[in-house]
Amino acid sequence: MNDTPGNKKKIPIFAYYIILLVIVLIISYTMLPKLMEPDYKEISFSEFVQKIQNDEAQQVEVNAKQYTLKPKDFETSNVYYVTGNINNEYHESAALLTLLDEKGIKYDSPIVSSNMWLEILIAYVLPTLIMVVLFVILMRSMNKRMGGGVMSFGKNTSKIYAEKSTGKTFTDVAGQDEAKQNLVEIIDFLNNPGKYTAIGAKLPKGALLVGPPGTGKTLLAKAVAGEAKVPFFSLSGSEFVEMFVGVGASRVRDLFKQAVENAPCIVFIDEIDAIGKSRDNGLGSNDEREQTLNQLLAEMDGFDSSKGVVILAATNRPEVLDKALLRPGRFDRRIIVDLPDQKGRVDILKVHARNVLMEPDVDFEVVARATPGASGADLENIINEAALRAVRAGKVRVSQQELDEAIEVIIAGEEKKNRVMSDEEKRIVAYHETGHALVTSLLTHTEPVHKITIIPRTSGTLGYVMHVAKKEKVLMTKKELLDEIIILTGGRASEEIEFDSVTTGAANDIERATEMARNIITTYGMSETFGFVNWQKKNSMYLADTRTVNCSDETFAKIDAETQVIIANCYQKALSILKDHKATLDAIAAVLYEKENLTGEEFLKLFSELEPEIILSRAEEGV
Repeated sequence: MNDTPGNKKKIPIFAYYIILLVIVLIISYTMLPKLMEPDYKEISFSEFVQKIQNDEAQQVEVNAKQYTLKPKDFETSNVYYVTGNINNEYHESAALLTLLDEKGIKYDSPIVSSNMWLEILIAYVLPTLIMVVLFVILMRSMNKRMGGGVMSFGKNTSKIYAEKSTGKTFTDVAGQDEAKQNLVEIIDFLNNPGKYTAIGAKLPKGALLVGPPGTGKTLLAKAVAGEAKVPFFSLSGSEFVEMFVGVGASRVRDLFKQAVENAPCIVFIDEIDAIGKSRDNGLGSNDEREQTLNQLLAEMDGFDSSKGVVILAATNRPEVLDKALLRPGRFDRRIIVDLPDQKGRVDILKVHARNVLMEPDVDFEVVARATPGASGADLENIINEAALRAVRAGKVRVSQQELDEAIEVIIAGEEKKNRVMSDEEKRIVAYHETGHALVTSLLTHTEPVHKITIIPRTSGTLGYVMHVAKKEKVLMTKKELLDEIIILTGGRASEEIEFDSVTTGAANDIERATEMARNIITTYGMSETFGFVNWQKKNSMYLADTRTVNCSDETFAKIDAETQVIIANCYQKALSILKDHKATLDAIAAVLYEKENLTGEEFLKLFSELEPEIILSRAEEGV
């Protein structure tokens, strides 16, 4: 098979080391010795004598063949002067020796051509050291590629935590009460196996923790080990697969061998989908990964769970796992570690705030209501961001203000205070955001306004309206969904009413409104035309909520047409609402233009002053 430009074979890294080593050896044994040799310059005998008389000589060697003169500047010139042994009056009458004695020049010992030790060091010792260093680098590179050592490339690289090393218990896990309850039996079995074996019960061999990223699957596994007070083996699925064939399978065997030797213990494999993907998905084959998976299946079948070895694994892509991995006798339990509800978010915030100095009046309920769909990792990030902002402001405690700012940073990014908008653009944005807020307040199936801002953010938004739910909702009615679309169209409608034109500022609103309208038809079965039918398939359960429309082209065209009708009706509704309350729109937009930020309380006060009859009627209705 010929190599194509897009599929070239990679040269192994050790080949470059070998080439470099050969070059160093050639230089060391050919060029370096020659470079260290001094230069010999032949001169006449008269010039030789003249240099001695001029005190230019440091040492002279006299023998039967030639005279050699070492000059005083030898260290810089690296040149010897040589002349033949001429039988003249200087030599026969010992005049030359007399001259040398008069000048105090040594002639009774041979001249060493150079520093012998330096020559040995440069010509032999240095190349040897270079060879040793290159060899060490090469071996380390191979060790990394083979998983920790050439002689032990099949050994697993798992981190073993003793009882206190994990540092986690169930007190560190919040918002996952159901998941913790499912794991209590495993902990109890590890601590009291006799209670279960007496009745004939067997410990589940494995439990699969399934949930979106950041929900605390790894933390939960560590907490189980901490509660059970047993050794904890932690690995990532990618650590099993290396460049050498058979390494993954060997590591699986070694892992289970160590686990049995340290029983009772817990083995945790994070991101198990790296090795556990279905073998018949038609997405391409990886022999090394499949061999690793086969070995994992064989080991799970072969070991006795009564010895107290429990396998925990985590993934956010359960739909791609091989069915053989999920059957009973392997991963017996599937434990859902889902996004926390409002109460769970409050508990998580309290856990992460334990080591952070907080003001006594901080209300985590407000934060929880403002962050629907947030994971445990998101909430931890909010607490940390709030602490950083408090330090930046020179405070010693985190207040509600920093928490609110942290939520905004996570949602919309930092304020772009250096971005300058023209007065006209600023006025357009003020009307746009006021349109959203006013429509929200004039509809009945909406959440209250928490904040309005027209300060640009690093996410690209020029302003936004933040809502905080009074209580968390699991279900939404069609009326509520349509009201949400009306709110989304309120910004564009406000621009059209005030400026008789529209801008590009509603791009995100249009995207969200279109998606919501399409879901009403294709996912929720709320369309009067299509009825109780689903036209969309969700591609992943816990990753990005991407969906694929599964219908004919004709049906797709009808869905598009009805989507346009829904959005058009909602837009007309927003226009009607804002035209009826144009004076209120102008007044609030003017205040927002000046202040740039309005809190929910400030907005509600303005709205109450401008629309007192609406506030009164809603109070009478108990809304």
